[in-house]
Amino acid sequence: MKKTFNIYCDESCHIENDHKKFMLLGCVSVAYNQLKRHTERIIDIKKKHNFYGEIKWTGVSSSKYLFYKDLLDYFFDTDIRFRAVIVDKTKIKNDRFGQDFDTFYYKMYYQLLIHKKNTEYSYNVYLDIKDTLSSNKVNKLKEILNTKYGVFRNVQNIHSKESMMMQLADFLMGAISYELNNDEKKVSAKRQIIEKIKQQSKQNLCESSYYTEKKLNLFFIELK
Repeated sequence: MKKTFNIYCDESCHIENDHKKFMLLGCVSVAYNQLKRHTERIIDIKKKHNFYGEIKWTGVSSSKYLFYKDLLDYFFDTDIRFRAVIVDKTKIKNDRFGQDFDTFYYKMYYQLLIHKKNTEYSYNVYLDIKDTLSSNKVNKLKEILNTKYGVFRNVQNIHSKESMMMQLADFLMGAISYELNNDEKKVSAKRQIIEKIKQQSKQNLCESSYYTEKKLNLFFIELK
């Protein structure tokens, strides 16, 4: 039987005219047969800190810092992976290519998800129903992804509250987006988390990772 991976996608500052310079599409990937174990471990971390809410970047605060610190430690200690495609929106020139922003958006999702896919494996892709693609667009994305490889077994929307991995994607994505799109540099729980990500990943988060980077892979796409 083929090995299967689940991929949980989130996005930040992806609205065309939201006055944020960088648009990010990101995903957490985990082996399907490890999903239950990882979910149970994260639930244990939540119980340890009496944390009962949904995991998300906007929830990071001084009172919740130790929980998010332990969550980050868990991410870096396991085989869970994170990847993000980052776009400088000031360089998007859709008119030059006769396309609209939705078409560009599809192209960026393709760049996010097609990276280093193994044709001997299969993949399930989940997108946050709150602010991502409609069901029609999800079907189109699946069609586009499978044009080349045919390894994407399932592409669908889910609510973030249904998945710890989706919530983890929101947390990691939010941290990268905050580093790139916010000028605020004062010491805070959010800044401490960002510094911890830099230390553990050995990256500055403001440039592309090495192509071989597996744990936390950032791709600042060069638009032509």
